[in-house]
Amino acid sequence: MQLLREETMQESVIYQYILEKGEQRGEQRGKQQEAFKYTLRLLHKRFGKIDSVTTERLQVLSTEELENLGEALLSFSNASDLVAWLEQNTNT
Repeated sequence: MQLLREETMQESVIYQYILEKGEQRGEQRGKQQEAFKYTLRLLHKRFGKIDSVTTERLQVLSTEELENLGEALLSFSNASDLVAWLEQNTNT
């Protein structure tokens, strides 16, 4: 137990590496969630309520995919354009 004291562990290279990776993943997840919320707001404003199946498909998109969708939705005429975009640009 003495070897694994908190202070000693925090100084270890492995601990620092794991901590850094966790922070990076948390940051990436936060960016993805913000991109999802923003894209969903834009879609709601443009087309009204989006069905739950489509919303679930949007929620698993990467930050980059959500950014691309945000640009593409400027040229959408209706919600079926969104479904078509999802079919062409994702594996979901």
